[in-house]
Amino acid sequence: MKRFAILAIAAALLLGSAMTASAATEVKMVGDAFVYGTFNANQNFTGWSTGSWDDNTGAYTGAGKQTEDRFQIWERFRLRTDFVANEAVKFRLGIKVEDTWGHGTLTAANPAVSIAVYQAFLQFKLPDCNVEVTAGLQDFSLPANAFFTDSVVFGGDRAAALTINAPINENFSVIAAYTRMLDKNRTYDTTTTQVGDELDAYVLALPITLPGFKVTPWGTIAVAGKSANYFTAGSYGPNSTFADSLLSAGTFVTPAGFRNNQNAYWWAGGTFEVTALDPVKFYADVIYGSGNQADRKKDQRYGWFVDFGAEYTGWDVLTPQIFGWWSTGEDKSTRNGSERMPSILSNWGPGNSFLFDCSQELLKQGNMGVNPIGSYGLGASLNNISFIEKLSNRVTFVYLRGNNSPSAIRYLNTYMGSNPYFTMGRDLTTNEYVMGANIDTTYQIYENLAAVMETGWAHGQFQTSVWGHRLAQKSREGDAWKVAFGLTYKF
Repeated sequence: MKRFAILAIAAALLLGSAMTASAATEVKMVGDAFVYGTFNANQNFTGWSTGSWDDNTGAYTGAGKQTEDRFQIWERFRLRTDFVANEAVKFRLGIKVEDTWGHGTLTAANPAVSIAVYQAFLQFKLPDCNVEVTAGLQDFSLPANAFFTDSVVFGGDRAAALTINAPINENFSVIAAYTRMLDKNRTYDTTTTQVGDELDAYVLALPITLPGFKVTPWGTIAVAGKSANYFTAGSYGPNSTFADSLLSAGTFVTPAGFRNNQNAYWWAGGTFEVTALDPVKFYADVIYGSGNQADRKKDQRYGWFVDFGAEYTGWDVLTPQIFGWWSTGEDKSTRNGSERMPSILSNWGPGNSFLFDCSQELLKQGNMGVNPIGSYGLGASLNNISFIEKLSNRVTFVYLRGNNSPSAIRYLNTYMGSNPYFTMGRDLTTNEYVMGANIDTTYQIYENLAAVMETGWAHGQFQTSVWGHRLAQKSREGDAWKVAFGLTYKF
């Protein structure tokens, strides 16, 4: 009884404080809940793990040493609460619980409680103008076309950032941002000499909107410290890190790491959207990126990425789409650096393609994590297929080949063995290809409740001389498959 009395008092105090706060602050809540099962066969084209970074040993180990669990049930709940003082000021707190059934929080007995904060930011407008400032952990992406999901450099995730959005008029605005993505040591470095252990980025974008045309020129400068832990965050799906997307292959060759304490990275590009010929619409991105140019030649990285898409939106029953992309790839030497455009965290993929980490709604174990950088390809999609009320479908097919020299990949695989920079099926040589298809279905049971099924198939052809007989032969024993089905509730 004493325990219940304490709980009652705590509840009363909480209710009283909420009522007091409500007098001055409006509280708004929205969220979503997903429960879904996923069946996967031959993940990573082998059904084996691709390896992981071990902080204790300082090595990348475990490739091909773990076997997939083909069926799992995932559950995710997210709650976003806005504390609105007035039209100009609010604070958002977003929390989530996410795990598989039978593990961690969702264990049958003695569950491990795990609630994560994934949004926490203050947002306000400057007095007497429309300039909006957002400070804190927020959704963060570099400019990109929604046709391709999000940015191939950094998109679809969150970052601790300060963002300023300043509309100049109805046709032009200025967006500026600063973000600190990594800070390994926080307050004090490990020695009396300052250590470059941060990854900071500065962003400027200038969206221009005209009748039938929209263009957003943008640029980003990042300062990368040599001691920032680039193995702590993923880039292309769950089996990759900032290290393989940001650094060059030569960074892992003796002498390893940067020579300089800090190095600059920069990207410049533009997004283009043409709707003047509506219902035919066109989309494109052009990006050049470069990094470590003041460091050793082997540590430098630079390259191009271009994509293009078109769709016809004049039919009510479906939307045909076509798309393609091209990106520079590695040449035969690691001594002259990397010729692939650097990136931080990619969230790119048209048509909800099973090959790329992109717009999957049932996202866990939802794609093959193929790297669009260093490859070229074509695809087509029939989107928004709707012949029956409340039922919609999408069908997508993609074919791509690599732009990377087999010699560069073979050298690093021989030099290091298992490494974080090149992974079979994710990074393709000029002699390799991957193709994939997905069929996705959504049935809107109620306005807020939907049944979703996402299916995927992928086939790849890989060089034995680059990846070794064991991995290449295993990939030929069966194609990759995915079937995911679940319920989504949004409120």
